[in-house]
Amino acid sequence: MPKPSASSNASAFFLSPEAPVAGSGGGGLRSASLLEYLRSNYETEVFRFELPHHSKSFLARAWRNGWRFLRAAPPLLDRFSGFENQLGPALRDRRFHVAVVEHFWCAPYARALRPHCDRLVLDLHNIESMLARTHAGATHGIESIMMSRFAAAYERLEREWLPQFDVILVASERDRERISHPSIVVYPNALPEIARPNVPESHSIAFSGNLEYHPNIEAVRWFHKEIWPRLRERDPSLQCRLIGCNEHAVRSIVVGDDRIRLTGAVDDAVSAIAESKVCVVPLLSGSGTRFKILEAWAAARAVVSTAIGAEGLGARDGEQFLIANHPDDFAAAVLKLLGDAAYREKLGEAGRKLYLNRFTWPAAWRALGDVL
Repeated sequence: MPKPSASSNASAFFLSPEAPVAGSGGGGLRSASLLEYLRSNYETEVFRFELPHHSKSFLARAWRNGWRFLRAAPPLLDRFSGFENQLGPALRDRRFHVAVVEHFWCAPYARALRPHCDRLVLDLHNIESMLARTHAGATHGIESIMMSRFAAAYERLEREWLPQFDVILVASERDRERISHPSIVVYPNALPEIARPNVPESHSIAFSGNLEYHPNIEAVRWFHKEIWPRLRERDPSLQCRLIGCNEHAVRSIVVGDDRIRLTGAVDDAVSAIAESKVCVVPLLSGSGTRFKILEAWAAARAVVSTAIGAEGLGARDGEQFLIANHPDDFAAAVLKLLGDAAYREKLGEAGRKLYLNRFTWPAAWRALGDVL
């Protein structure tokens, strides 16, 4: 498909269920990079739904998710469904060169978009069936049962909705292998080009991300229970910093530990990570790739991650990060880096080099080629 310039009259429609801006989590960052590319090539209209308020109280959430479980309706897909009445006025009597839908949660709007665009693109931040399946494996009891049911629902819905799109964007080669479609393009998660931070370094380790996101909650819980006690004992002066918004979601997990600090939302995640010596990524579930690792690399900080946390980035254990899946191994890797400044710096520099080569916005945009 020939790529127009922004000076032409070609137009694009960009549908995103969350704000496509930096600072709103990994999803917002990915959407922001794609939106910036579109705006450089098209007259672009951005559409977001006006969602009705719903209570986040325990009882309200339990009722909603129980009803979703009975209907086999995955929560986010259910949350963003049924708003065709809002979409209609934005599309009426309009024709777009391309329409881009962010997240599988909004895939059902393909039916409404198809008559108004020449090409329909779905950007999969995660393979939702895989994300739900790994979440089920990382939890227990009713939560595991619910996520297994939602994973099965996502698998069925992916088979139904992915063929409705002309092109599917995924974050990694691993995610490409998890779905079936004749036109899948790997569009990597990426950050803007960020200068190396120049900030004081404390004797601390850092975990970053939206702390309300369920893989991050699981990671904090596992880290606090299984890994942090080993580090606390071996290094009495070590601090742990949990960086990111929605800190209320993990406060009850770490309450009472005066060596763990919740920073809350920060204006510059890369500089905040750079204040620590090591970035930890103890994830037990997920799909796509992790912005927290890209941010650590942009900060030139060494990373210790589980295998699933490091998935999809094309980096090598021992070269751009250390991989450890068992609590003893994870703690040992962190302690090794804390005790060896030269090795810590070597890993951080290798990570920053990989970020500059592959994971800046201009580098990621090369993958789009003739797709958009």
